[in-house]
Amino acid sequence: MFNLLLDITNATVDWSRAQFALTAIYHWLFVPLTLGLAVIMGIAETCYYRTQKVFWKDVARFWQKLFGINFAMGVATGIILEFEFGTNWSNYSWMVGDVFGAPLAIEGIVAFFMESTFVAVMFFGWEKVSRGFHLTSTWLTGLGATISAWWILVANSWMQYPIGQEFNPDTMRFEMTSFLDVAFSPFAVDKFCHTITSSWIIGAVFTVGVSSWYLLKRREEKLAKASIKIGGIVGLAASLLAAFTGDESAYKVSQVQPMKLAAMEALYNGGTDQGLTAIALVNPFKQPDYEKEAEPSMRITIPYGLSVLATRTLHGYVPGINDLIKGYVKADGKREPSFAEKIESGKKAIIALQTYRQAMVGKKAGDEIPAIAKAQLPILKENIKYFGYGYIKDIHQLVPSIPLTFYAFRAMVGLGILFIIFFAVVLFMVYKKDIIQYRWLHIAGLAMIPLAYIASESGWIVAEMGRQPWTIQDMLPVGVAVSDIPANSIAITFFIFAFLFTTMLVVELSILCKQIKKGPEYSEVAH
Repeated sequence: MFNLLLDITNATVDWSRAQFALTAIYHWLFVPLTLGLAVIMGIAETCYYRTQKVFWKDVARFWQKLFGINFAMGVATGIILEFEFGTNWSNYSWMVGDVFGAPLAIEGIVAFFMESTFVAVMFFGWEKVSRGFHLTSTWLTGLGATISAWWILVANSWMQYPIGQEFNPDTMRFEMTSFLDVAFSPFAVDKFCHTITSSWIIGAVFTVGVSSWYLLKRREEKLAKASIKIGGIVGLAASLLAAFTGDESAYKVSQVQPMKLAAMEALYNGGTDQGLTAIALVNPFKQPDYEKEAEPSMRITIPYGLSVLATRTLHGYVPGINDLIKGYVKADGKREPSFAEKIESGKKAIIALQTYRQAMVGKKAGDEIPAIAKAQLPILKENIKYFGYGYIKDIHQLVPSIPLTFYAFRAMVGLGILFIIFFAVVLFMVYKKDIIQYRWLHIAGLAMIPLAYIASESGWIVAEMGRQPWTIQDMLPVGVAVSDIPANSIAITFFIFAFLFTTMLVVELSILCKQIKKGPEYSEVAH
């Protein structure tokens, strides 16, 4: 059972976080390409269905083959990632398993089986089912992957914005009160839309990059030009949608995770009429002394930009890191407590829960609740909102890594703008010019592949590192969520996983490169 008086070493916490981060980073190398290529191959096969030209069938089969290689690797890392909740994060799983487990279970039962069923038809049913059924299977394979991402992101969003549950002191667990609130929280909807559109960008960049390589080698030119058109259209649409959904996500962050927003902007002291930081000199290797520094040096801002992003008004008030530490008055006139007050409130909740549990020892079914236990319930209810703060020993623990969050956010946004420009140029060239002769564009297409992954991983760094030290926002810090196991045991498995995942990545890249060099397998009719 979950222990209120955990004494877990910092080494255990650090290694647990490192192992989960390692697994998540490797897993996310495969997932977005799966989601993105699902759209590319779906469009290609739709062209085949509409035109009945065998060329489009060959295009679809080529991208489906690359999809399949990547899909298999994503499944393997994803399974390990979910097992880690039980091995390394058992206290977390005990407290919130009733809520967190539901979307993961749905993801496994519905979405994963949907993918596995239709992916078999997609790969092996070309000559065995009708063209319409095969096309449907291809799109349903992509839809299954997308639905799978939906439930994973619902679970992640609940950690960032926990709603639809209440704490039961008798079971020591957070129990779901509204499945719909959890499944369709505004935070989850925005996060899903932004994540999916960013994954389409990776699929589009990969498609354009591989096609650019063919054009550099002066081979498969017809397939390359056709694929670049699809990739360019998907990429430009996805880049513009990602910008829009990213703005909506940032607005939600400002409402429920203001410390994350302050770290993203390196905003030490807030106020009204806040500009959005374009460039600032933040030491990337050291947490700034935000209590003494007025703001980062060499800061260039877009006037009123942050106020608009966070409040949707030009003159809106945006709290900085010091405001959040000391407490401030919100736009609705309500006062947000200081971190010291929240810590005190959290300690009251923990003490009330301990007292309640001790008073309930020996109580049998049907017995009246002891008076001392009954007296703790209103105290617990009043302070449970800040339960997690009771475990915080230093208010500075509540400030995430400012340099990491600040620069990761700018890498994501800056590269997002670059992708919009890149795809616009690609589409102009492929429709108005003879794209084959522009080697600089082909080289740029190849260079965009690693940049797309950097942008994607940067977004997750902002999302996850920006909410530290919380496993569940305001409710459960990471130091309380981990399993009480020896740090050296986690360290050993960390290096084992690092070796296995790196080997898997090398194998996948090797297979992908061999298939790309081999090129598409054209139907005899196409010749």
